[in-house]
Amino acid sequence: MTIDIDAVTEILREAADTAVLPRFQTLREDEVSEKSPGEIVTVADREAEAIIGLRLRDLLDVPVVGEEAASATPDLVRALRNEPAAWLVDPVDGTKNFTRGSTAFAVMAALVREGRAVASWILHPIEGTVYTAELGSGAWRDGTRLHREPAPEKTSELRGAVQRRFFSPAERDRVEAVAAEFAELGGGAGCAGVDYPRLAEGGLDFMLFSQPMPWDHAPGGLLLSEAGGLSLRPEGIPYRPDQDERLLLDAADQRTWDRARSLLLP
Repeated sequence: MTIDIDAVTEILREAADTAVLPRFQTLREDEVSEKSPGEIVTVADREAEAIIGLRLRDLLDVPVVGEEAASATPDLVRALRNEPAAWLVDPVDGTKNFTRGSTAFAVMAALVREGRAVASWILHPIEGTVYTAELGSGAWRDGTRLHREPAPEKTSELRGAVQRRFFSPAERDRVEAVAAEFAELGGGAGCAGVDYPRLAEGGLDFMLFSQPMPWDHAPGGLLLSEAGGLSLRPEGIPYRPDQDERLLLDAADQRTWDRARSLLLP
């Protein structure tokens, strides 16, 4: 079945307009809670996920693996491996940014078939910008096709981001030891839905993640790969949302991926 890309885009816009944007910079204390140590959720996350999940199943009646539902019922992610198709939903990617009043958040979804992302959507609600991708058909920003140009050849000109939160002390030490090799090595925006488009459009050259959750990385990973970049596990295997492994390295091109891999990882 062919999925109507525009129909899913409108579902994400509806959820953003109904449940997310009205609460931007207006969240009350009782609308924010901690779902696990260091992980917060808001009423906007839960309401947006409910809207998106209901509407997506009207388009294609397969399991919906939402971040908040999976947090409450971890076995839900098995659908990515066991079902022929499933939806992935991140209702508010960058929740911490959202609660702080930062615009660095996104509403995201992906369609997974046989364990691979085949279509994806990233909406930036404040700007109204939407990024979409289809396996084998390209990556797009508001209808304009994206093509990632090769990164600079010199390591000293490369700009990267590393999510270090779940790194071991030894992994952190290695990253810190080589940070000066690059032009920039920050921590990213705290939102995969912001960082992946930034990499796909040339604002970054590589990214390293320490705990890649499927709802965070399936949308952006497909966007990046369809724009001409790479989203690979450290051993060089393409990222798949049905895999449950640590570490994911994304890059503009193979040369940059190889260089970042050799410096950042043992």
